[in-house]
Amino acid sequence: MKILIFLGTVRDSAPPRPARLGERVAKACFAAFVSQHIDHEVELVDALDYPLEAVFKPHFSYSTSQVPERLDALAKKIASADGYIMVSPEYNHSMSPALANLLNHFGSSLFSYKPSAIVTYSAGQWGGMRAAIGMRTFLSELGCLPVSSMIHVPKAQNVFSAEGALAEGEDQNEWFGYFGRTFNQLIWWAQASASYKGQVDPQSMAPAFKKDPAQRNAP
Repeated sequence: MKILIFLGTVRDSAPPRPARLGERVAKACFAAFVSQHIDHEVELVDALDYPLEAVFKPHFSYSTSQVPERLDALAKKIASADGYIMVSPEYNHSMSPALANLLNHFGSSLFSYKPSAIVTYSAGQWGGMRAAIGMRTFLSELGCLPVSSMIHVPKAQNVFSAEGALAEGEDQNEWFGYFGRTFNQLIWWAQASASYKGQVDPQSMAPAFKKDPAQRNAP
């Protein structure tokens, strides 16, 4: 299976707290995933690496010859992936605007019929869990249904080092076991989805809406 980890923050500093707290969490996700699923491919997609135009224009609105190269490359990665891990901080009890903006640049047909896993974090005590509730709706609409288990990391600056390693005194078995429950569900659903798509093409049963928004309308 090929899994993409989306790091949904573009803040490169966060005084007085450690810079790019989300990067620590994403690296920890990578390490935890690889430690338990060495037979699968995992790649980090950092929203900071994809500067977007000030005026919103999604990937599918460009002509083939004019689509930005980096945006097109990410679209191909999304389409080829079997599942997604979405890492987000919490803003006003909601998911990261940077993550939502990046994902909104791509049609749901690229994500659909694949699973996703929700990972949230915070510098405070709640671990971004309120944002995670809203992310369930958002990801379901994209078509990459989130697995039931979620990961929340409170006071992440005290849990992980800048390299994503566990801080002194933290139990790796406990943390990797906590992460592993969610990632194991993700892999199970990714394998099940990929296997069944080999038997039945989901697009033949429920084609993507590509012509007009009115295709969604009731008669």
